[in-house]
Amino acid sequence: MEIISKFLEKNGIVFTFLVVSLIIYFSELIAVKVTNKKIPGSAIAIIIGLLLAYFGGVATGGEKGIADIKIFSGFGVLGGSMFRDFAIVSTAMGASFIVIKRTGWAGVLSLFLGIILSFIGGVVVALLWGYRDAVSLTTIGAGACTYIVGPVTGAAIGASSEVMALSIAAGVVKAVFVTIVTPFVAKYIGLNNPHTAMVFGGLMGTTSGVSAGLAATDPKLVPYGALTATFYTGLGCLFCPSLLFIMMKFVFV
Repeated sequence: MEIISKFLEKNGIVFTFLVVSLIIYFSELIAVKVTNKKIPGSAIAIIIGLLLAYFGGVATGGEKGIADIKIFSGFGVLGGSMFRDFAIVSTAMGASFIVIKRTGWAGVLSLFLGIILSFIGGVVVALLWGYRDAVSLTTIGAGACTYIVGPVTGAAIGASSEVMALSIAAGVVKAVFVTIVTPFVAKYIGLNNPHTAMVFGGLMGTTSGVSAGLAATDPKLVPYGALTATFYTGLGCLFCPSLLFIMMKFVFV
């Protein structure tokens, strides 16, 4: 066991990729077999990751969650800023601005409106939780946009790990909610063509939630909703830690 332990410690990043791959695999399995795709696998994987981070921190008394355990030290690298930013850039590279222009001003407006409404909703929840400082309010508000925008914003403006965890949790709840509700409201909001799918993706923003919800509604609409949702994430990462944070600092000194 000692030999295995030392081997895993020396190859921490490789072992981490293996663990993450297993988590994703079983999360997708649970999503398909247990929830019948009502909850996206990515949301389940994130919940598992948060639980592992919590118990890792409790077990070691450290500040880096499961990365404080030597054999899982690779999580510190995989969850660091380098891989985070790479994931954001690679996701945005999959979208085409030429395609999004086809929705006209409605698609563009839906992006900004979706970010602002989600942000305000997150800030209101943060206020109810007792937070009054601009950094925490902005981070949780950003998390209400998506669970990617939250930690990106928190890292940029210096939020605590506790607040960033709450922002991720807010994003996960939103993703699950959008996934479950979309099939039920689709016929009432005319969600039956590419144009409305792109507007819907821009308003909701959560790529996993929109994709899973549209897949349960009409699989042909998934690429259109996911496209604007991807732009939503990029815009959120741009506006939340800059313009929206400055505005929050004026209001909550």
